[in-house]
Amino acid sequence: MTRCDLAIIGAGPAGLAAAAEAAGLGLSVVLLDEQPRPGGQIYRDVDRAGRLRGRILGADYLHGASLTGAVRAPGVTHIEQAKVWNLTVEGEVTYTRGEETAQISAKRLLLATGALERPMPLPGWTLPGVMTAGAGQILLKQSGLVARRAVLVGSGPLLYLVAVQMVRAGAPPLALVETPGGLGRALGALPQALRGWRTLMKGTGLLRELRRAGVRRYRRARDITIEGEGAATGLRFSAGGAQFIACDTVLLHHGVVPNVQISRALRLDHRWEAGQACFAPVLDAWGRSSAEAVFIAGDGAGIAGAKAAEYAGRVSAAEIARDLGRITQDERDRRSAGSRRALDAERAVRPFLDLAFPPAAEALAPADDTIVCRCEEVTGGDVRKTIRQGCLGPNQMKAFNRAGMGPCQGRYCGLTVTQILSQATGADPEATGYYRLRPPIKPVTLSEVAQLSEHQNPGADSKESRS
Repeated sequence: MTRCDLAIIGAGPAGLAAAAEAAGLGLSVVLLDEQPRPGGQIYRDVDRAGRLRGRILGADYLHGASLTGAVRAPGVTHIEQAKVWNLTVEGEVTYTRGEETAQISAKRLLLATGALERPMPLPGWTLPGVMTAGAGQILLKQSGLVARRAVLVGSGPLLYLVAVQMVRAGAPPLALVETPGGLGRALGALPQALRGWRTLMKGTGLLRELRRAGVRRYRRARDITIEGEGAATGLRFSAGGAQFIACDTVLLHHGVVPNVQISRALRLDHRWEAGQACFAPVLDAWGRSSAEAVFIAGDGAGIAGAKAAEYAGRVSAAEIARDLGRITQDERDRRSAGSRRALDAERAVRPFLDLAFPPAAEALAPADDTIVCRCEEVTGGDVRKTIRQGCLGPNQMKAFNRAGMGPCQGRYCGLTVTQILSQATGADPEATGYYRLRPPIKPVTLSEVAQLSEHQNPGADSKESRS
């Protein structure tokens, strides 16, 4: 078993910045990530981006190259293509790389697992040719591929960014179909948001670029249906009248949410964030969770963006170094002061963005005939039928219709099930709750588990295994 001061899960902006900061303060760091190269989703494959791809993806993407050197810093061990499938609050990490299973024992854990795109269940969303806008962007970052004859649907700044990148790549989207926004409600948050004025200016710049390119925008779209037999062939919706766009690809997006799979499995405290309509872990100002040895930084702690994740990673690393006696409290405060100010400025714009770009209401609680749980093919109607039969919570629902029991372990249906339950029962989402997650966090084979000796069996001495 490998031993270290700090194990970091995730090599995105938060994990990379934390690794560099912690190693610079004398800590031994193990950085684990599922991808073959560092950068996370936001900076995916940035070290291999040539001049053309860099121009398409923009300066914000290329900034990631200034962070990826952390994997080569003295004191940092980078384990790429590592599938982490069990952790304990005492700092034990179990992972598989290739066909080999191994364990790490760390004095502190930092979860930097980032965000997930919020699922957008609409009629036809399971057809081939339909994917998230983020997935379309990953194709461009990793493989240089651009979705053809595509329509972007939903809400949020990422839609504008992906549309602009498609324009720059020479394959502009056929249209941008935006669900109802909340700009009027957001104006009250604008004075605070001006602290993050650079983010606002970037947004207006993207819109200008789309106008120059002649990309059609439909606003306040409702009754959205993706049509096709065997594959997506068109999008039907209402926006100032009935509309239909023939297309080959539909890219869906209405926000991102914290990836709480690991923090939930660790039984850390979470709360409902009404502004972002999702659950987030309860943390102190340094990123410490309800478990003393576990910290969380980046979008997994609450959505604030890539730059905020970078600053948060540094802040948490400074506190971990103080926690382990490598620096004093005064030194921690001095080292982290600049990052904390920058982090506050990045977060200042979030209330405005959350109000201006709310999730699509018809996708938060989809129609009865729309599939909610893709793994088990459970529809919105199946969920509501289960509620009428007396089911009042997400975990009980697993026994009724297997929602959340598939390979994704609720990543795609968890929030939707909570929202439907909340609407039907009248209980708020906080009281309704979320799936209870258990290890393995990712699917594993029996051979992966069998490689661990009995005394190393993950969780063998934990409260969970004794109950």
